[in-house]
Amino acid sequence: MIAEVIVDVTNDQVDKVFDYIATPNILAGQRVYVPFGKRIIEGYVLRLKEHSDLDAKMLKTIIGAKDDYPVLTPEFIDLNDKMRKAFHLRNVDCMRLFIPTQLRNGKAKPLYINFVETTDAFKPDEMLLNVRKNATKQIDLILSLKEGQLYAQSELNKKYGSNNVNKLIENGFLRQITSAKIRSPERIAKEDKQVTLTQEQNKVVEQVLANRDKCHLLFGVTGSGKTEVYMHVISQVLKEGKTAILLVPEISLTPQVLSTFTARFGDDVAILHSGLSDGERFDEWQRLRTGQARIAIGARSAIFAPLNNLGVIVLDEEHDPSYKAESNPRYQTHDVALFRAKFNNCPVILGSATPSLESFYKAQKGEYMLHILPNRANAKSLPPIEIVNMCDEVRAGNTGIFSARLTEQLTECVKLKNQAMLFLNRRGFSSYMICRECGYVAKCEDCDVSLVYHKEDNLLKCHYCNRRYKALTNCPACGSTYLRMGAIGTQKVVEELGKLFPDVTILRMDFDTTKNKNALNELLTTFANTKPCILVGTQMIAKGHDFPNVTLVGIINADMSLHFSDYRSNERTFQLITQVAGRAGRAEKEGRVILQTYTPRHYVYRFVSNYDYLGFYKKEINLREVSGFPPFTKIIRILVTSTDKDDARATTARLYSQINDYVALNREQFLFCKAMSSPISRIETKYRFQILLRFKLDTEPKITDFLYDIVSNDKHQKSTVFIEINPSNMS
Repeated sequence: MIAEVIVDVTNDQVDKVFDYIATPNILAGQRVYVPFGKRIIEGYVLRLKEHSDLDAKMLKTIIGAKDDYPVLTPEFIDLNDKMRKAFHLRNVDCMRLFIPTQLRNGKAKPLYINFVETTDAFKPDEMLLNVRKNATKQIDLILSLKEGQLYAQSELNKKYGSNNVNKLIENGFLRQITSAKIRSPERIAKEDKQVTLTQEQNKVVEQVLANRDKCHLLFGVTGSGKTEVYMHVISQVLKEGKTAILLVPEISLTPQVLSTFTARFGDDVAILHSGLSDGERFDEWQRLRTGQARIAIGARSAIFAPLNNLGVIVLDEEHDPSYKAESNPRYQTHDVALFRAKFNNCPVILGSATPSLESFYKAQKGEYMLHILPNRANAKSLPPIEIVNMCDEVRAGNTGIFSARLTEQLTECVKLKNQAMLFLNRRGFSSYMICRECGYVAKCEDCDVSLVYHKEDNLLKCHYCNRRYKALTNCPACGSTYLRMGAIGTQKVVEELGKLFPDVTILRMDFDTTKNKNALNELLTTFANTKPCILVGTQMIAKGHDFPNVTLVGIINADMSLHFSDYRSNERTFQLITQVAGRAGRAEKEGRVILQTYTPRHYVYRFVSNYDYLGFYKKEINLREVSGFPPFTKIIRILVTSTDKDDARATTARLYSQINDYVALNREQFLFCKAMSSPISRIETKYRFQILLRFKLDTEPKITDFLYDIVSNDKHQKSTVFIEINPSNMS
């Protein structure tokens, strides 16, 4: 038997199938050890076949299997082929996505616990006759043991001494039993609410289950009960013996979603995300692989959960840019979900209160089935959004962070012992430190970005490479002590709130406060159980959270995402504000939103204040069509990075010359083609240059294939070159 093997080496030259002679019991999908050149390395068996096209004398033999089970299912082998073609990935890059890092590098293995129980020979009265009177621990051990009960050996060792326990085992009075321990992530306890679906929700469930070969876009306002729709569909497919995947865009959403689903489905739920320990991730993956758990919940990487017979795949908050992998291997989660759905003949549900324009456009064209939930499930109104012009505040003499109206509403909220959430999408205390004498701005030595001041640590930090520097007391350029802080961050907001409300619990939720294990769970639990309380956060607080006592949402600076030089800036601003506004008034108490802006007449705020997604969509999609941006065109960025600036520039120029010749011959297809330095010209000591192209869709595959060929054929040894299609981040 011949095995087709992909070797675990990240090199384009060996990114192909190699034939090996299969030893007995080798299975398709197994990891194996194979001789490769002068080395022995790992590989993945794609398929088994009877014959090879090569001479049998040239074939080497597989040394042996690394695991006693296939880590790759037939579906993943099929998915590998689809992803390679769609995203131009190497085989090995796909394989590594399918298998947890903890399993590949051997850092995580099953955890076994030793238990003991009494045997038939255990007779306490007779045993005590042979024990010395002063052997008190041995006597206590014998008296503590009961027939038919299982004891953790480590606990007995700790209490009575390992010598005494081992002696009873050696004499046949105790029997040792070894059992695998499941390392489960911590879950917030929650009671399952038995909910009767509204007529609108029930209709969506029925239509999804009746059209399982379709992709469904569920457009429902915040609080409309999209999660209940997901759970009812999942409940039905579980009854049919199938499995399910639910994706959320950020880890911050996972604790609440996990507790909700665990309350409903119990041990059928497993979680996969980067916040787990190595052991927890390994065990959760194994529970899914073996069928002990049938629902996978997690962020983007959970799309590769090792589940068989999928019955539904759900992408909640489908508009979120984190569903696109921006580092190698680059892939679009939506597309992977559709690949898996086609293999399993199951539906995909894309859910959002603010769908991406691309998804809604596909729904309008009939590519997706559109379902709309226009009302909150509890029949309550969406919280009114009040726009405050911060220019008027400055003219009135208020130069602080909070408008008079927001301060007034915060005071009222605290007085009534309710909860408030304040949103500012910038962490740290201040976004930069500048010298008022000479204009010097503190920048990272490895990245072309200003350093952010963090007051709690009294440090300057780079938010790209995480380098830390001592806070400045004087300017390193001119020696001046006249230093000024730039735009504020979440730390500064918390400090100012502390002055206004010294007796109120104020919490902060951003990357800095949630990077430690279980910190997020503890923070969310504290907020849920504290009244009054104010939670200050970045976009981590904007989506998915459901706290019944939140009656006020304050948006400190709504303009922050509006003025980026990115064609999606209007869309992202609308999405962020709508999502964070939806955290208020989700239960019986009425909610209110205060939106602070310096540009109150911008059309985005007109639509957002009325929760008018359809009006915003019509205007924005018209602008995209007129100006030639996606979904009517395709944008490709070729990003060149290197620690050698000259080499990066030369590689960019060489690629651009070839591409420009092609563009000149196909001018009618292209709207834009230009080479330039990247907006952030250096990150982690690597210089960055880019080539941007925008072209019409009708010849998209031909152009894309040409660009990948140009990049792969170019001999760039010092530089790394990536191709990004419709990149989420253009900086």
